[in-house]
Amino acid sequence: MLTSMATLYTVMLLDDHEMVRQGIELGVAKEADIEIIGSFATGRELLEALARRPSDVVVMDFILAPSDIDGLSLLQLLHRRFRKCRPLIVSSHYTPATVSLSLKAGCWGIVSKTQTLAELIIAIRTVAQGRIYLQPSMVPALQDMQPILDVAKINSNMSVSAPLSLRARLTPKEQEVLRCFLDGMSVNSIAAKFSRSASTISTQKQSAYRKLGISSDSELFKFTQQFGEPG
Repeated sequence: MLTSMATLYTVMLLDDHEMVRQGIELGVAKEADIEIIGSFATGRELLEALARRPSDVVVMDFILAPSDIDGLSLLQLLHRRFRKCRPLIVSSHYTPATVSLSLKAGCWGIVSKTQTLAELIIAIRTVAQGRIYLQPSMVPALQDMQPILDVAKINSNMSVSAPLSLRARLTPKEQEVLRCFLDGMSVNSIAAKFSRSASTISTQKQSAYRKLGISSDSELFKFTQQFGEPG
């Protein structure tokens, strides 16, 4: 039983799949310290609800319906308009690049859809208490992208005391290579353009891929469609 002295965390859900929202609601219902106060299919509905009633945490999908606002833009809106509300992302796109960009946009936690409902509940409590939640396996990859990430500040739930500002640490030459590649240039053409060897261009391209948390050309194009050009 929840006593009158206990903390009650309020949560709103955002996902364009009703079955996902219902599953989270059913799973959280037995938690005495967490109350779902809203469930929405669109970002517009969520923003309207938050204007009427604040929520401690918003559990939201990163990729919404094509006609809806994109995840990064919504995170930025929430950060500007509802500072006391802490967004928690639940997404199938759990890559270092996605996590880094989400944290930079104002997200307080990211849970992969491969995790269990029990882990989501832990993440909700962690974020509601003002700490960032990350999976332990994500921390080494984020360290490669941003050296200032202080692992000593991270506890067993992979939460830290304040929002992080992370970004892919691409060198100017790596940025040049990716931009040229996105313009349709081949490795040999890029090498000729910058008077470098083809092997150097290939090495710089693969180094940039590692920092972005991607491993193929198709993932690079998908990355730019969602987030714009990296760098």
